[in-house]
Amino acid sequence: MQKYSAQDIRNFAIVGHASCGKTMLSEAMLACAGVIGRMGRIADGSTVSDYHVSEKQRQISVQTSMLRAEWKGKKFNILDTPGYLDFISEALSALRVADCAVVVVHAQHGIGVGTEQVWKYASDFGIPKILVINAMDKLNSHFDETLAATREFYGPGVFPMNLPMNPGPGFNQVLDVLRNEVVTYDLAGAHGKFTEVPATGEWEAKVKQLHTELIEHIAESDDTLLNKFFEQGGLSEEELRAGIHTAMLNQHFIPLFCASGESNVGVARLMDFIAEHGSSPVDRKRYAAVDADGGVTEVRLTDPEPVAHVYKTMAEAHFGELSFFRVYSGALRSGMELYNADRNNSERIGQIYLVNGRDRATAEELPAGDIGAAVKLKDTHTGNTLCSASRPVKLAKVQYPEPTIHASLQVLVKGEEDKVAAGMAALHEEDPTFLHRVDSELHQTIISAQGELHLEVIVDRLRRRFNAHVELGEPRVPYRETMKSPGDSKYRHKKQTGGAGQFAEVWMRVEPLPRDSGLEFTESLTGQNVDRVFVPSVEQGVENACKEGILAGYKVVDVKADFYDGKMHPVDSKDIAFQIAGYFAFKESFMKGRPCLLEPIYHIEVRIPEDCLGKVMGDISSRRGRILGIDSEGKFQVIRAQVPARELYKYSSVIRSLTGGRGLHGERLDHYSEMPRELEQKVIEEAKKRKAEAQSK
Repeated sequence: MQKYSAQDIRNFAIVGHASCGKTMLSEAMLACAGVIGRMGRIADGSTVSDYHVSEKQRQISVQTSMLRAEWKGKKFNILDTPGYLDFISEALSALRVADCAVVVVHAQHGIGVGTEQVWKYASDFGIPKILVINAMDKLNSHFDETLAATREFYGPGVFPMNLPMNPGPGFNQVLDVLRNEVVTYDLAGAHGKFTEVPATGEWEAKVKQLHTELIEHIAESDDTLLNKFFEQGGLSEEELRAGIHTAMLNQHFIPLFCASGESNVGVARLMDFIAEHGSSPVDRKRYAAVDADGGVTEVRLTDPEPVAHVYKTMAEAHFGELSFFRVYSGALRSGMELYNADRNNSERIGQIYLVNGRDRATAEELPAGDIGAAVKLKDTHTGNTLCSASRPVKLAKVQYPEPTIHASLQVLVKGEEDKVAAGMAALHEEDPTFLHRVDSELHQTIISAQGELHLEVIVDRLRRRFNAHVELGEPRVPYRETMKSPGDSKYRHKKQTGGAGQFAEVWMRVEPLPRDSGLEFTESLTGQNVDRVFVPSVEQGVENACKEGILAGYKVVDVKADFYDGKMHPVDSKDIAFQIAGYFAFKESFMKGRPCLLEPIYHIEVRIPEDCLGKVMGDISSRRGRILGIDSEGKFQVIRAQVPARELYKYSSVIRSLTGGRGLHGERLDHYSEMPRELEQKVIEEAKKRKAEAQSK
């Protein structure tokens, strides 16, 4: 197998909004390179990417697929990512190890929220972008409008490297600006065969104008080239081509291509550009890291010690767990012992694989800058750094977005709890944006994800891979109980059972505290009516009552309980008696103080296209939401609002439905607020019903 230097490796992630044609663009690249003899189809489940069961069932990408090809003497490591924001962690991880982002925009639908998200992430990682307006063979494809939109969003540096000459059904001709050629593709050719002829007439004038503009773009990106431009009145072809790479790296120049992935038109020229001008690992020779003492250091491409970042882990049927990684320095070889700086253990690298979808080829060594996979690492997970034990370092981790949807996970078969817990832990290691926890307050297992589809895929994996019998349900809302006015009681606990009895009398005053004060317990006993040794017992009884809830079974907060007097018996008074008396004294006092329920209020930010503003605001109002403000970001509007948690179940799905998949939201707990009386009564009745059902079992 041919070995490639870092200079000849092209690591790029294909990213974009859902259904913009990323997988078929990847498929076309493999066809052009001769990796596959015939392009597959998503509808048939025959593409090299999207080979997992859940992807074939839904006909969408769920995982990042790693593909590889050789083109013009360069090695392409292609990372085909999902477009649905439910699986944004996959795109984030891919961009983390890529040297370039190929951002795909659908010619009919234009820029979506997902496009914006991946563009921002690519910018955060400091990698250059190439734009592709895809699906130019579709009816009502809009190249000029989409080009204008990309320039509005991403600046005047966006420049068309080719133009569609016959967009729409039958699209097979593009005008190549850099080479001043008309390229005609043979739609019957398995690999997208094409012929080239010089541009003439109106197209010749257009390409000359654009060629001049391109020279100006490149000259403006570099002071030396700019001086040559003014001195010579232009740039030579050699200077132009040499300047494209630098201009693209600093993103003064953002190349844009038109293509059709499905019919493999324009894809070969895109690959030519990536091979000739695309970013390589050499363009990012240094990477920030943290040393063993927590100090700032860096990893250099030329360092002899091996350093690799595990960007993805995935369990493959009949194969085991694959760890996908990029080598940032040194070289990884089979049988090598490395140190996991995040887990503080050693790992032996077994067989190294070069991956192409579900197909894998073995490799003895992976050099710096390359991407591959290893199988059955004993304790290495997504985000970990593998390095030499003589120089332990940690590379920066990806910061994943917070979950936007939550559900309760119910185990249907008794005895499978441990199996389900192990399955959830394994899935979290594969996908860090999937979270799970046991809510001891509500007695539910809560799972959190990026969207309803994400939840469904997680549950499918639990059922299929771990043979778990589970289902999703609506999570209970963690309401709180408090009181509006003071209350007091004198409670006597007396129990005689023939032997030693129980006796305790507790006098208690309870009053409300400001919001977020929690529980405050005090004692103001005077005299000798109660031995002070029983004060902790009374406090324990109060804490138990607050934990259980009084009004509807929810935690009691923001109250002060004062144990101010009582009575005891020299023989029958004991710890348990005062616990019970404190428990019921607090309950009686609480119920006399106009008890009420508090509900959690979330702060949400909803990012939507302008044309969806009215209906989304109306929907927020219908959910008892309060609009705090609206900010403009290009053609998108960001609504800031406060909405009760009760109204936010599956809200991410609602937003996508209202906006045709073009909107997204984030949420965080803001505060607790008193519930409306009619809803409070409903919640109390639900609690009584739930308690009765539990007692009847």
